[in-house]
Amino acid sequence: MPHWLQLMLDSLGPLLWAALVFTAPLTLLSFAFGLTVGLGAALARLFGPTWLSGIVRFYVWIIRGTPLLVQLFLIFYGLPSIGIVLDAFPAALIGFTLNVGAYSSEIIRAAISSVAKGQWEAAYSIGMTWSQAMRRTVLPQAARVAVPPLSNTFISLVKDTSLAAAITVPEMFQAAQRIVATTYEPLILYVEAAILYLAMSSVLSSLQVRLEKRLNRYGGFLEARS
Repeated sequence: MPHWLQLMLDSLGPLLWAALVFTAPLTLLSFAFGLTVGLGAALARLFGPTWLSGIVRFYVWIIRGTPLLVQLFLIFYGLPSIGIVLDAFPAALIGFTLNVGAYSSEIIRAAISSVAKGQWEAAYSIGMTWSQAMRRTVLPQAARVAVPPLSNTFISLVKDTSLAAAITVPEMFQAAQRIVATTYEPLILYVEAAILYLAMSSVLSSLQVRLEKRLNRYGGFLEARS
């Protein structure tokens, strides 16, 4: 067996373990929390008081205008200087959540704004409250618009988790770095890590297509009812 293939097979287990234990949980938790933050921020921008909308605008401006790596360094290495010490994983989780929240808030805000005013009026005409109209009519239709860019954000997040290696989170890329430090074979190990990231992104892209088709069918049903 060629040396490069044997090395890839030997390192596959540690890389997959790091992906399962750290990369996947960090991605899923960050996206779930970030999506919640993004939805709240989007609703605050659209329907909140001026002062709250201003705070959200400032938050989005800061996050979108600074590199993600800098944000992670500020949280993990910067906050201890003012007495706030976080372990690596929670620091990465907070950083990715804030980043995803800012970007997803703009996506969700645009998606909600794209729903025709007539949909609100139709919901109110049958006795729905604002929250019922939002939950049953507006958000399902906005989801069709939001899912493609949100899915792209999720896929990007899978790859961005490699930045957590810079703050000592033992995710898949740092696992590859540790193996490189002992084998001195950076090309082989980094290619293997790239292949694994590519495989995860491909699976998610396939799921994205299926979800979009399902939402399109559901959206057509809603439009037919209205």
